[in-house]
Amino acid sequence: MKGHIKERSPGHWSIVLSVNEGGKRKLKWHSFKGNKRQAQVECARLISEMQNGSYVAPTKLTMAQYFERWLTHIEPNVSARTHERYSQLLRKNLAPVIGGKLLSKLQPIDITEAYAALVRDLSPRTVHHVHRALSSSLGQAERWKLIARNPAALLERRDRPRIEKKPVTVIDAASTATVLDMARDRRLFVPVLLASLCGLRRGEIAALRWTAIDLERGQLAVVASTEQCDDGSIREKDSKSGKSRTVALPAMAIEELQRWKSQQAEELLKLGIVAGHVVTRADGEPLQPRSLTHVMSAFLKPWGLTLHGLRHTHASLLLASGTHPKVVQERLGHSSIAITMDTYSHTLTSMQGEAAASLDRMLAKR
Repeated sequence: MKGHIKERSPGHWSIVLSVNEGGKRKLKWHSFKGNKRQAQVECARLISEMQNGSYVAPTKLTMAQYFERWLTHIEPNVSARTHERYSQLLRKNLAPVIGGKLLSKLQPIDITEAYAALVRDLSPRTVHHVHRALSSSLGQAERWKLIARNPAALLERRDRPRIEKKPVTVIDAASTATVLDMARDRRLFVPVLLASLCGLRRGEIAALRWTAIDLERGQLAVVASTEQCDDGSIREKDSKSGKSRTVALPAMAIEELQRWKSQQAEELLKLGIVAGHVVTRADGEPLQPRSLTHVMSAFLKPWGLTLHGLRHTHASLLLASGTHPKVVQERLGHSSIAITMDTYSHTLTSMQGEAAASLDRMLAKR
């Protein structure tokens, strides 16, 4: 295995590698910019990669072309909504900035400069999502041996736009009781109940079926979630963490769900429909997640909350009451307890005073 360099113009070199492929001698050409010594070092590095099996042949594949290839590859393996989101992030946001660059030539500095350009028009959080999509796609390129390493993985957190983390908005127990009372005579009462007393997400509420609820045992199983795509279509998928979970129902939730089950059955019987989903439109059709968000946002506006804010409230009230964070994690369906601890750190901090007071009470008895 041999290699040499040729100067094409001042500061620009061709690194020519001679390799044996199928018994035939072939030349691999690499472009390099720098001085002669640097070109010689790069030539030696490429020869070393060939010898240890980590060499990646040069390609003319552009980033825009690679995005299309990767999006086609992952489509069968992710939900439709996830694929739409990745497509938007890479095609609409990132491709106009770095789509013309060669995949094999992409460097960390190119990515950093792209993020700096994007943050002028997009929020830091959106650029963070762009980074996750890009890093995932380049990780596949590395596994496909299209690149030697993933340049996005080399970026440190400080190389990406900073996200200002805002504390979650929650209400106290008295306000939660008021919200439930105000919603009682509305069709949105059950979604309010499921979010505030059970911690269910929007999609989980929309997908919940009566077959997943055992009112005698006082529990419900979260096994699916509904997602709404950009074209308005609705699809059901596995719950967010990919695992089903069982949520114990408070006595109030059991009572209200029993009442609602009878009321809903009477309403749908007049239409000749058997109840399937717990929450439906008046005509018995499944509820659209976005419609649920709009209705709930208008209703909860006086409290400065959203539907997801009721889920946060559920978790905060449990933690404030002394419930172990592991139990809260399981009720919410977080993939790890670290997510729970990080999301509700403000509640845990407020519990420090009670913890200190408990120690005082314990030691005072001795």
